[in-house]
Amino acid sequence: MLKPIRFVPAGTNIRFVNKRGFAFTLSAIILLASVFCLTSLGLNFGIDFRGGILMEIRSSNAVNIPQIRDRLSTLGLGEVTIQEFGKETDALVRIQRQDGAEKEQMAAINKVKDRLGSEFEYRRTEFVGPTVGKELKEAGIIAICLALLSILIYIWLRFEWQFSLGAIAALSHDIVSTVGLFALLQYEFNLATVAAILTIAGYSINDTVVVYDRVRENLRKYRQLELSEVFNMSINETLSRTTMTSVTTLLALFSIFFFGGAVLADFALAMIWGVCIGTYSSIFIAVPILLYVKLKRGDGDQSGLQAPEDER
Repeated sequence: MLKPIRFVPAGTNIRFVNKRGFAFTLSAIILLASVFCLTSLGLNFGIDFRGGILMEIRSSNAVNIPQIRDRLSTLGLGEVTIQEFGKETDALVRIQRQDGAEKEQMAAINKVKDRLGSEFEYRRTEFVGPTVGKELKEAGIIAICLALLSILIYIWLRFEWQFSLGAIAALSHDIVSTVGLFALLQYEFNLATVAAILTIAGYSINDTVVVYDRVRENLRKYRQLELSEVFNMSINETLSRTTMTSVTTLLALFSIFFFGGAVLADFALAMIWGVCIGTYSSIFIAVPILLYVKLKRGDGDQSGLQAPEDER
């Protein structure tokens, strides 16, 4: 009979909480680096937020970026950027928004098509006005803030206020580091990225709640144990479940990243980083922070001094 796969052996007893000094230092470095990248490099906002014209083109042969740039530079359309997109036969053409309404934007698109000719296939054409882009940017920020507030209230009601502080600290850590990664790599930051950040928040809080549930249970059972011992016990008891969930999720995300095309690559990258950093923060941030707040152990059995049987 085949035995089930276990990424974490039974009886594992890693002293996670004892490594909180190193973890907090590493997290501080990541956050400072993220803030530095945001302030110095900024985000490479997509057409959703900046406004302008976006055209995806495909050639039967490998695209010649300098040649396309030379052709379009004399059209008088303002800032024009061209970059490879996924395959070597594909390219993205970004054009700044033209003065005027929809008629002027369509005229610019037609100029580009006339200049490039029929040797290219025009697979996608989009244009967004600055007002819509500004509204989408504000809506994205509001969505992230409301998600954090909702999670804060949920954790507060389900556990105690001390747990909500740890959960929000871990979530903020995950979101800031994800945004910092996009600033560092200058990957396009668009509505799909905002959706990825919200998904990361949900995934991370799910991991955190699983560990917190075990922490609360063990606090009631083992009231004579030191808090650090209870926290280490709780993390190790849920470690197999946490790693199994993360690994299976990453398998799907890596498939999307490598085979899903350039359109989904940015979303998949954000999710890959989010799953990794979310698992890390649930273990090394959310739980150790509880050492620095006053937790109530609750009523329960005070006689237990040994760790419970592995329930993973």
